[in-house]
Amino acid sequence: MRPDGEQSATSVESGTPYRAGAQAAALAAFLVASLLVAGLGGLASASNVNGWYATADKAPWSPPNTVFGPVWTVLYTAMAVAAWLVWRKRSGKTRRALSAYGIQLVLNLAWTPVFFALYPALGTPALWLGLAIIIALIAAVTVTVLYFGPISRTAGLLLLPYISWLVFAASLNWWAAAHN
Repeated sequence: MRPDGEQSATSVESGTPYRAGAQAAALAAFLVASLLVAGLGGLASASNVNGWYATADKAPWSPPNTVFGPVWTVLYTAMAVAAWLVWRKRSGKTRRALSAYGIQLVLNLAWTPVFFALYPALGTPALWLGLAIIIALIAAVTVTVLYFGPISRTAGLLLLPYISWLVFAASLNWWAAAHN
């Protein structure tokens, strides 16, 4: 372990670090995975943001729609970098940490279509289901932070704004479910 509390990017078994090419490819893969989730979420919300959501009763603290894209772009990038930092440490705890990351990514992917795309078909129950998913997502990201932190403090810290945003988004989701 280094003096800053982080483990080095070497194999637990062999002690050899990943090569620069492998690290670059892994970072690209984590970024692509995050951007894929973002893109699929964008497809699910695109027609509905200007559809039912445009006239929905939104929370008084809801920001303009133009805020969401840039915020999510930064968060998805930070998520990918955090996962990459954990992956490159090759710790005995890496698999468990990245499994938690994968679970939260799946929950993240599930929320947008449930909240935006199911509302026209199911109405308010879709919004309550979305709230249940986002609460599970907050829990999953919290577990991910707890797993990432001991492997890479930086990785754990990179996910804290994500949790904060999810709590904020959950408050918006709750308002929408309670008032639509």
